[in-house]
Amino acid sequence: MSGYELPVGMCPDMCPAAERAQRERERRLHRFEVAPGCRWDPPRADPQRAVKEYCRPAAGKSRPPPSQLRPPSVLLSTVRYLAGEVADSADASRAEVAGFVADRLRAVRLDLALQSAGDAQAAVVLEAALATLLAVVARLGPEEACGPADPVLLQTQVQEGFGSLRRCYARSAGPHPRQATFQGLFLLYNLGSVEALHEVLQLPAALRACPPLRVALAVDAAFREGNAARLFRLLRTLSYLQSCAVQGHVGRARREALARLARALSTPKGQTLPLGFMVHLLALDGAHEARDLCQAHGLPLDGEERVVFLRGRYAEEGPPPAGTCTVLLGNKLRGRTLEEVVMAEEEDEGVHRPGAPA
Repeated sequence: MSGYELPVGMCPDMCPAAERAQRERERRLHRFEVAPGCRWDPPRADPQRAVKEYCRPAAGKSRPPPSQLRPPSVLLSTVRYLAGEVADSADASRAEVAGFVADRLRAVRLDLALQSAGDAQAAVVLEAALATLLAVVARLGPEEACGPADPVLLQTQVQEGFGSLRRCYARSAGPHPRQATFQGLFLLYNLGSVEALHEVLQLPAALRACPPLRVALAVDAAFREGNAARLFRLLRTLSYLQSCAVQGHVGRARREALARLARALSTPKGQTLPLGFMVHLLALDGAHEARDLCQAHGLPLDGEERVVFLRGRYAEEGPPPAGTCTVLLGNKLRGRTLEEVVMAEEEDEGVHRPGAPA
């Protein structure tokens, strides 16, 4: 052991002044960090908008001094700013937003790791950061998952966020009021993973009995069993953050449900089902999505209202249509802001919801 004591962060700003000045000189400011209407050349950083960017620690490089590290209170304010002011930017693509937010949240986690902070304080920061990241990733469409929003990098960062948070929980008995929620989000994000399920089942029984974890375990069981009716019934009841965590699995679950229907119903003459039944069973956003899903898998339509299961016609090529996920995601905010949800200001995530397993 080196005996090195971690410092306490002392930087009062979302981005240290020295970094702002350096990135101004090097023209490395993101447009989100420049004052609106700024005509300076090079552009000047707005201290109220600039956010410390991630810089990978290099071997042999000295640790940053306390003046360059933001304390937990400033880190939490930074996450609040990213969730409240950047994540819903109307003049930027979702890919640009996701790329910027993911990088700045990575810097938040690094600042936290490089200083001395209590586990209770650290958990609150890590929870808010992870919730924000889950939300901006869930909002990306397939066509937006490129460039600054590389899907592999984003997935890695989400998993790193869960790892940091779950290690923080493991170091301390708490209290961590949102632990059940985030342990449940971990399972939902890793739906179908044997390793994730094993880790959750090792948690104390009292924690597993909390509603968010019971719901997550029920969703995971329905997903594994291929019980589409129960799975999508449960998905309708999830909170916004839970829906963000599970959103990446929805397309696969719909495809697998359609494949099972095709195996059960396909005949030489073709059995039919109403598109309305498909919409209800798979929690689709309307008949148009049911048509797109069926046609993408080679299943013909009988007019505009029924899908025909003809033997030998079902096919899987490429990823399933992503859909708009209004029912399963977009409608879940119900008038709240992302900032309110991230900061747990408007949603009691431990309350049992109608339709969820008791």
